[in-house]
Amino acid sequence: MSKPIISQDPLYQMLRNDDVAGFNAARAAGQKCDLRGCDLRGLDLRNINLVNTDLTDAYFRGSDIRGIDFRGCRMDGVSLADAKISGCYFPHDIPAQEILLSVSHGIRIRHVSS
Repeated sequence: MSKPIISQDPLYQMLRNDDVAGFNAARAAGQKCDLRGCDLRGLDLRNINLVNTDLTDAYFRGSDIRGIDFRGCRMDGVSLADAKISGCYFPHDIPAQEILLSVSHGIRIRHVSS
């Protein structure tokens, strides 16, 4: 298992500085962001737009991700340990049990996007 990384990507740094609105604006303007393997622990990410984002191996431990639409995201290896997930949409091919095990026990989600 790889360790979560602190990327120097400018959009990732916006998230680390609680600037979800700036992140969304930059993405809407066409900027790309690589969140694969990133450390997103403890962040308030409500209202973030992650449409079709590759989140492979991202680490959301203790994050507030309520209401995020993850449909279309690649989530292989994501950890949701202790994350707040109410109101989230997850890819339909990730079983609810897999999500619950990730939240409660920290397992990495097994997901190969179709």
